[in-house]
Amino acid sequence: MKLIIIDRDGVINEDSDAYIKSTEEWIPIPGSLEAIARLNRAGYTVTVATNQSGLSRGYFDLKTLSAMHRKMESMLAEQGGHVDAVFYCPHRPRDDCDCRKPKPGLLIEIGKRFQTRLDNVLFVGDTLSDMKAAVAANAKPVLVTTGKGEETKKLLHENGFSDAPVYKNLAEVVDVVLSDN
Repeated sequence: MKLIIIDRDGVINEDSDAYIKSTEEWIPIPGSLEAIARLNRAGYTVTVATNQSGLSRGYFDLKTLSAMHRKMESMLAEQGGHVDAVFYCPHRPRDDCDCRKPKPGLLIEIGKRFQTRLDNVLFVGDTLSDMKAAVAANAKPVLVTTGKGEETKKLLHENGFSDAPVYKNLAEVVDVVLSDN
């Protein structure tokens, strides 16, 4: 199975320190939806692993989160693409759950759902917690400089991620992934 895991906010759509709280605020990063559709056409299973503590903080509810994901799916369909599954953590950092990145719970669940080992699976993210979750789940961390990625890029070396590949955006990651096939 060709599987890829992608963070949502800052990788697929624009991010905000004030959280993405509505469908109006969910705005795709240019080229990201087309990149996912290209992965689909190449036979990849595409999954999303995202922290969504705005749920437990009361910034939005499950109905709104579902509406954001329906918007993403609808916009992806216009590009001929789809996401096979979205896994999210609704908890705050202080909840100390296993699913909130940097812990590997979401990624491990994805591996179980698709009955595949993660050692050759890329996890594309824009934060240090994404990089740490990938390593903890035995997946391959890939950083994009969209979202919080530029800030994260400065922290890679001091946090033991000197070898993590860094790309401009998801479209550039997909260019490299598909050129290797």
